[in-house]
Amino acid sequence: MATTAPEKPQFRTAPTAHRALQDHYESNPEWHPDHPHEWDVSRSDIYFEDRWQPIFADMRAKGPMHYIPESPFGPYWAVVQHKAIQHIEALPELFSSSWEHGGITILDRLDDEKLAEMGRERFELPMFIAMDRPKHTGQRRTVAPAFTPSAMKGMEDSIRQRTGELLDTLPRGEVFDWVDTVSIELTTGMLALLFGFPWEDRRLLTFWSDWAGDTELALVRDLDEQRQGILREMAMYFQMLWMERTNQDPAPDLISMMIHSEAMNQMDPQEFMGNLVLLIVGGNDTTRNTMSGIIHGLDKFPEQRKLFEERPDLIPNAVQECIRMQTPLAHMRRTASEDTELFGEQVKKGDKLVLWYLSANRDEEVFDNPDKLQIDRDNARRHLAFGYGIHRCVGARLAELQLRILLEEMHERRLRVHVAGDVERVRANFVHGFRKLEVEVTEF
Repeated sequence: MATTAPEKPQFRTAPTAHRALQDHYESNPEWHPDHPHEWDVSRSDIYFEDRWQPIFADMRAKGPMHYIPESPFGPYWAVVQHKAIQHIEALPELFSSSWEHGGITILDRLDDEKLAEMGRERFELPMFIAMDRPKHTGQRRTVAPAFTPSAMKGMEDSIRQRTGELLDTLPRGEVFDWVDTVSIELTTGMLALLFGFPWEDRRLLTFWSDWAGDTELALVRDLDEQRQGILREMAMYFQMLWMERTNQDPAPDLISMMIHSEAMNQMDPQEFMGNLVLLIVGGNDTTRNTMSGIIHGLDKFPEQRKLFEERPDLIPNAVQECIRMQTPLAHMRRTASEDTELFGEQVKKGDKLVLWYLSANRDEEVFDNPDKLQIDRDNARRHLAFGYGIHRCVGARLAELQLRILLEEMHERRLRVHVAGDVERVRANFVHGFRKLEVEVTEF
């Protein structure tokens, strides 16, 4: 782990992305993105208010995909059924992930003329998840060794120790925020270890992750410009770490892996920044929000909490079921590379297809009683929260390991966690999770 930190970033005192967006809503009550279509599920309020479930259920009942002609993010196909998303992800040449065509989120890629009209400069973040083969293959292979089964085995003891030590510090008889105290602390610490990041600055990883993963910020010019500045500063910080390690021997941290990789050691600044965003958001927001979703789900379904307490052998399957229920990234996006027919619909070259994982993981044709947490569900592993095909999450094993250890260490200590206060969700259509989850700990 690096022991000396670079110069402190100037944005350290900036608000979180979530707080900045909330402040914008509160100070501009007349401002809101226009969503004229009843099935435009790009609207962040349905996730913030946790009322997205019946909307997607209605869409699934009417078909696997639906064209949304108008939204703040442009027209798109909403792909909502499990089988349709798997089919599209299995055809990466036909349905591109490349940043050059729009990348992996619902955001539009504006042409140069439109940018000039808006008086804005192009700001794009190439990353290997937003690349097509063959470049995707080489860059993914660079970081993949950090997430092999043998690498996971080597990490397990340290993850278990950090998790146990943190659980032992949790207060009894008082309400605290599980998101900040447990979910963020565990996942940010893990990410700091993976990067060899200065430990005292590890909370910057959370700060950057929040600003990087919020698509709605792009709709507010001032916030989008602030976001760009924060991400450039993130890249400068990591560039200093890169320079420190350039002449050092190869090491198992992700920065060293990039330095010693032909596929990644000549990245331009935007690509470097993009891959950092991918690894930070992928390694932070996803696991952190499932750690919170586990607690919320077990509290909402007390009979499942009782089953967890009585049957610790179900923990590995419970992890998969909790990932399915939470689905920490609501969507991924693909772009059609040619005209094609898809499930009876005519898709044109350049059309945007938004794959709603959140909906696929509640698909009644795959999961019986999908809105209920069932930790003994026999097909929980069929969830699509990690994606499918060549772009399936490279860090999936690490996420599963951290979640399994959390549940095992909670069970070892006979911890029962009750929701006992405010529950605040993320206002976003990409990252799906919790900003605050006030709880109280007892024992069973």
